[in-house]
Amino acid sequence: MSAIIIADSLRKKYGDFTAVDGISFAIAEGECFGFLGPNGAGKTSTVRMIHCVSPVTSGTLTVQGLPAHVDNRVVKKQTGVIPQEINLDNDLTVWENLRVFAHFFDIPGSAARRRIDELLKFVELEKKRASKIAELSTGMKRRLLIARALLNQPKLIIADEPTTGLDPQARHLIWQRLRQLKSQGATLILTTQYMEEAQQLCDRIVIMHQGRILKAGAPARLIADEIGREVTEIRAAADQDERLLAVLAPLARGHERVGDSLYFYCDDGRPLMKKVLELDLPDTVHRPASLEDVFLKLTGRSLIE
Repeated sequence: MSAIIIADSLRKKYGDFTAVDGISFAIAEGECFGFLGPNGAGKTSTVRMIHCVSPVTSGTLTVQGLPAHVDNRVVKKQTGVIPQEINLDNDLTVWENLRVFAHFFDIPGSAARRRIDELLKFVELEKKRASKIAELSTGMKRRLLIARALLNQPKLIIADEPTTGLDPQARHLIWQRLRQLKSQGATLILTTQYMEEAQQLCDRIVIMHQGRILKAGAPARLIADEIGREVTEIRAAADQDERLLAVLAPLARGHERVGDSLYFYCDDGRPLMKKVLELDLPDTVHRPASLEDVFLKLTGRSLIE
């Protein structure tokens, strides 16, 4: 697939502070591409430059073959944004919020009404069309933001922390809708702190920290390369490290201590778990490796420091 977005040595500065520090990446048409990282990693600054609402400090950034700059109306018109903040108009109803936004894209009245009806059905808010925003749950508000982002039938959809603060049921419903949009040919850009969310939705990700990209690739490949298939967590005081590592480290592909726990990374954890049982270590968890393990391995120690 052709690249719809290309960044080369992209940098964003606010005064003396560097939010995005010379990153390079390409996003293919039709894929879901994720930016992962803690608060302040540079995720939102990056997508704001992609959406042409924040100027590039240096480097190059093209979106759909066009230079990304704040006056690029073509890119803005073809992009839908699901913002991190809930910025709906509380004085208007659900339907009125969408109708006002349709005006911004010069969607004529009859077409706007049809499109709004379709989108309310898509996000399962048909019965709330006459409700004021204050009457909606947080999950409903976030679904309404998705509907609003789709009014202009965008080729590119930016979802900036789309499930922050939601309960599991609402989060899974939004995941379903985002997967459906991707299946219909949309290109998705996702920023998130939720590792499970990235595994559920993203074809490829970059893990950012302090404005830089630490790792990039498909989630499953990153897990396999950085961690392996399985993780064993052992809660143990640091003064036990020498004894435990002498016995267990040779049975793992890697290990590290984080806080009150030792983590052992394995492709096949059966030999290690057999030894754990022989040592009678009660406070132990053995589980499949996840993207969260990759994230913590790459960023957790530096965050603690």
